[in-house]
Amino acid sequence: MVLPGGSDALPVPLAIAPDDLRQLAEHDAAHRDFPGGAGPLAALDTGGDAAGGTVLMVAGYTGSKEDFAPLLRPLAESGFRVVALDQRGQYESAGPDDPTQYTVEILAADVVAVARVLREESGDPLHLVGHSFGGLVTRAAVLAEPTLFTTFTLLGSGPSQLTGRRADLLDHLGPLLDAGGVALVHETLEQVSMTDPRAQSVPAPTREFYSRRFLRNSEAGLRGMAEAMLAEPDRVAELRATGVPVLVAHGEADDAWLPHVQADMAQRLGARHEVINNSIHSPAVENPPRTLEVLCDFWASSRVRP
Repeated sequence: MVLPGGSDALPVPLAIAPDDLRQLAEHDAAHRDFPGGAGPLAALDTGGDAAGGTVLMVAGYTGSKEDFAPLLRPLAESGFRVVALDQRGQYESAGPDDPTQYTVEILAADVVAVARVLREESGDPLHLVGHSFGGLVTRAAVLAEPTLFTTFTLLGSGPSQLTGRRADLLDHLGPLLDAGGVALVHETLEQVSMTDPRAQSVPAPTREFYSRRFLRNSEAGLRGMAEAMLAEPDRVAELRATGVPVLVAHGEADDAWLPHVQADMAQRLGARHEVINNSIHSPAVENPPRTLEVLCDFWASSRVRP
């Protein structure tokens, strides 16, 4: 989930410089649409021969494919084809005007559809990465079609529904949407975020991108995804039973699903567990070098599993 605002966690120095453009990091990926259940899904696709495999990355609530931008070029240079996806109703992917069409299962079916295309185009292996709410969605995709995926990474995600401060924010979402739509939600979150020194340090072009992106969210998508995120059951045992190798990775001060919650999930999964220093809830933009190292090492280790 990518929501502006303060954190209950202790201040964490981020590894990136304050003038880093984060989601606007330079890359060579091309814009491309993939077929989804409600229409085209916008993506960034690095292409290439995928000598190291293909990586499918799925963004979280109010996020977008650009949340993986700092990883695209280095992963491509490492021999991976990378596809980063806007889910339906997010940024450049249109979505239906019905909140019931944004359940975890329906969103997961979109991910499965894209994964099948990638399998046809590039073959094996296919590594799946889900950030935050995108982790709940991609988990459902793995449960639905485990043989499609070589590995699965939960990045800043959790075992079940969101709780805590960020969940409290979502409880206020409906009344704000009723009163003023997406624009009022954006205005309110902007006011909250400007009380956080970290948000104030984000470069102006990136803040402008955040605003432009948020205002393109589907109102129905915001409602439906929020409801889904607040109602997701614990499916850890089901995921472990698939046998798909899993990595649980998160920032050292994650303020969505807290670090101890994710550590417990990893233990129950029998999964690899990595804490990414100098990062909070979005390691791919807060500490891209370490996130890249963690992912590549996990994928390499999966190739030598007995």
